Amino acid sequence: MRSRRALKSAGALGLLALSATACSGEASRLGMPEPISDQAERMLKLWQGSWIAAFAVGAVVWGLIIWAVLFHRKRSDDLPPQVRYNMPIEILYTAVPFVIIAVLFYFTARDENYVEKTTKNPAVTVDVIAFQWSWQFDYKEKDASGREQKVASVVGTPVAPNAPHGAKPVMTIPAGKTVRVRLHSNDVIHSFWVPALLYKKDVMPGYNNEFEFTAKKQGTYEGRCAELCGVDHSRMLFQLQVVSPEQYAKFIADSKAKIAGGAQ
Repeated sequence: MRSRRALKSAGALGLLALSATACSGEASRLGMPEPISDQAERMLKLWQGSWIAAFAVGAVVWGLIIWAVLFHRKRSDDLPPQVRYNMPIEILYTAVPFVIIAVLFYFTARDENYVEKTTKNPAVTVDVIAFQWSWQFDYKEKDASGREQKVASVVGTPVAPNAPHGAKPVMTIPAGKTVRVRLHSNDVIHSFWVPALLYKKDVMPGYNNEFEFTAKKQGTYEGRCAELCGVDHSRMLFQLQVVSPEQYAKFIADSKAKIAGGAQ
């Protein structure tokens, strides 16, 4: 009777937890941000697959524990049947973990190659320079001779977490276009992180990291440094603004006009 009551209580608590999670609208993501790029969607699917595998293993382990507790309790002083040196069982519980690890490794390596892949001619290239304690976004284009030149630049300053809209430096990119982000630092290690991309990349002095993504959803998304980099680390904030290709073209054209007029 006590065992049944305990199982009913555990089941009720589990249903309550699932209901609370489902009500938040993030049940399938388990609290992770909604992905805004092709690469972020691949990362989310990898996490979801890992969670399914973890839940399956956990269910099997807890099922075996509960089964042993309910049906193999001590009822006499007789020695229970021994299963030592049972080769099939030993091979099973040795092989199964290796199979699980191999499957997880395969999907992780496959998705890592997809997320880290770079193309030969991305539509947009942005040099992101991290410094104590803000960001600089330099937009690069190739001229007729194939040489890169800066066509726009945004330089930020440290801001408070509750700063009003427009105070943070904004990195503007077009939706549906391949964007290459090249990361540079001249002082300490920083980390470029936009939660909606489900991805972050270290920015290290002396080494230039880079990655690419294709954003599909227009909007403004918060970004920050994810590496403790000094006293004003918490003020190293920025925003990623995904706009239409037409709006992005206007942004670049306006910046070129300012540069030609000596405004920058």
